[in-house]
Amino acid sequence: MIKLENVNKYFGDLHVLKDVNLEVKEGEKLVIIGPSGSGKSTTVRCMNFLEEPNGGHVYIDGEELTHKNKTQLVRRTTSMVFQQFNLYPHMTVLKNLVLAPMKLHHKSRGEAEELAYHYLDVVGLREKAHVYPTTLSGGQQQRIAIARALCMQSKIILFDEPTSALDPETIQEVLDVMIKLAKENITMVVVTHEMGFARQVADRVVFMADGQILEEGTPDVFFENPQNERLKTFLGKIIRK
Repeated sequence: MIKLENVNKYFGDLHVLKDVNLEVKEGEKLVIIGPSGSGKSTTVRCMNFLEEPNGGHVYIDGEELTHKNKTQLVRRTTSMVFQQFNLYPHMTVLKNLVLAPMKLHHKSRGEAEELAYHYLDVVGLREKAHVYPTTLSGGQQQRIAIARALCMQSKIILFDEPTSALDPETIQEVLDVMIKLAKENITMVVVTHEMGFARQVADRVVFMADGQILEEGTPDVFFENPQNERLKTFLGKIIRK
């Protein structure tokens, strides 16, 4: 579903991604971990051209992503959940959810609302349909943001550190929704620092540092028998034995 081929990205003189090669299969749950500044978020943002690579190729569902076709191809295949919730504060939850399906996918209001209520049920927030996002907790807002992504009915959902802006007590409610989603046939790419989530949900875990992929593997092998010294140090700091 996703293929990055020798992807490079610069921000000015800073070489953020260095010949990144990565493939994600249909239905796969891929988790990307690594220290801050390692290129994790930039990698995910290159998957939908929120950041355009300076070199290399990105393929989505077999089609190369280019500056010319990015809007059409991304809308057709990909949704994204950000660190910040990016909900429209002047619209109710329901209006936030129906906006894109109606404007981008030309669904009728009835169809869009039916989708919205279905996915509000999925994230456990149907009763919040007619309130404004600012009345909700951070965890609830992020669950609404996930429901909004699901309303696009995309083949791929990208998550860029979806719990990093949340209070500790609301993180688990968002992770629980993502764990539920992982049982569906959706391709998920998740940048996160939540190692328990990675162990439980990922088909494959990727470790990035200094703009490169240094190791990848199934959760069992990745966490129990890491090979790369940088990964061993990273895991030693964040996982309490």
